[in-house]
Amino acid sequence: MDLIDILRWTASISGMIAAILVSLNAGAKITGIGFIIFSGSSVVWIAASLIDGNNPLAVQNLVLFGINIFGIYRYLLRKPKSGVSASEAG
Repeated sequence: MDLIDILRWTASISGMIAAILVSLNAGAKITGIGFIIFSGSSVVWIAASLIDGNNPLAVQNLVLFGINIFGIYRYLLRKPKSGVSASEAG
């Protein structure tokens, strides 16, 4: 197994784990952790894609990385409105 395969498998498995965490709807902290893992997965996909010359996949994951950063902000960093949890604040 070469470096590109290791990167692909790491990105793929971490993306699946992140999707499970986000889909659980187990609260803002768990969802936020899912977005952190998604961000890491996107970074690894970007690296693997650039090494492999797969620019469309790199661009897709660059956009997904931005979305994941927003998810981290929304679920872990933003202060919820008084009396409203982060998952209810929308």
